[in-house]
Parts: sequence; structure tokens; C-alpha cells
Amino acid sequence: MLLTVAHLPELEAVMGKRLTDREKLFFKLDRLSDNEVQELLEYVSIMESMKPDNSEERAIEDELLMLLASARENRRARQVYEWEYSRRQAETRPSHTRP
Repeated sequence: MLLTVAHLPELEAVMGKRLTDREKLFFKLDRLSDNEVQELLEYVSIMESMKPDNSEERAIEDELLMLLASARENRRARQVYEWEYSRRQAETRPSHTRP
């Protein structure tokens, strides 16, 4: 039996679950002519070209973070934080006093 788009509701009933959009698209693609498939591929290509490239954004963000982390002010701020942390630790330790 050749499965077509018209058979989707029957197939869903037999399988006992709803088909995903990808599965439905697969069945619809099978019914398209070669010309229609070519047009659809061109459309998908256009959609992909309009999609923003996140890898470029991540590279820029990573570079920015590295520049900020190595900035002199940031190194000083980390050093001050470490000194403050050490000072607080020293203040909270019980001091050894002589009896």
C-alpha cells in the first residue's frame, strides 16, 4: 500500500499516536513533483541564508569576555576582592590568646 497525505489520519489511528510535523512533511514531500521539490529546496535555502549566524556572535562575545577579563581594571578588581576575602577570613578566625 502506497502511503499518501490522505492516509495520514488512518496512519495516526493505527499507530496510536499523532504524527510529528516532520513525519507529515515527509509524506507530503513524497507526493511532490521534481519541479516542486526543487522550488521547495530553493525556498529552504533562502530561509537558511536569512537565519542569523550565531557562531559569529559567540566568537565576538568570547573575544569581548577575554578582553574584559584581561583588562587592567578587572585584574585589579579581582586582586582587591581576593584581599578582602582574605581579610574577612582572618577576622572570622578565632584568635589565639594567652591565658
